[in-house]
Amino acid sequence: MEQVTMTGQERRETADDRTVRGSAAYDMTSGEIARARAFVRDFLDTARSQHDVTVSDRAVEIAQLVVSELATNVCKYAPGPCLLDIETDGTLLDIAMWDSGPVLPAASPADPTRIGQHGLELVLMVCQSFTVHREPVGKRIRVQIPLNGDPSAPNTW
Repeated sequence: MEQVTMTGQERRETADDRTVRGSAAYDMTSGEIARARAFVRDFLDTARSQHDVTVSDRAVEIAQLVVSELATNVCKYAPGPCLLDIETDGTLLDIAMWDSGPVLPAASPADPTRIGQHGLELVLMVCQSFTVHREPVGKRIRVQIPLNGDPSAPNTW
């Protein structure tokens, strides 16, 4: 397995089975949200250029939106350490975010008059799958996004 070390606590690796993986650790504050978005964008750019993975521009935008929303929730509800793991098999982008907060996220009922608190609703709308797992400490949220950016891909949450 090839491993490339990046700045800070971010890393990318390529497995023999053509799966490309990346990980980053953050002490999640509002300033770290932009770093997490950039990490995902750079990961997908590298998957395109160095691993010949087809990634639509829409998928890059969706991945950055999803990571931004998940990271924002960490800042609001579980500030502190956060781990971001991303992986692609060339078809789907798997994003997993761990934080130390014990409270599981729940989407608010639809309310077009509500100002704010629509982040999880957005994530659920654009991801092919969404799962939350309790961990011994905190929780891990895992989503999948089709790399072709097809908005008609079925949601499986």
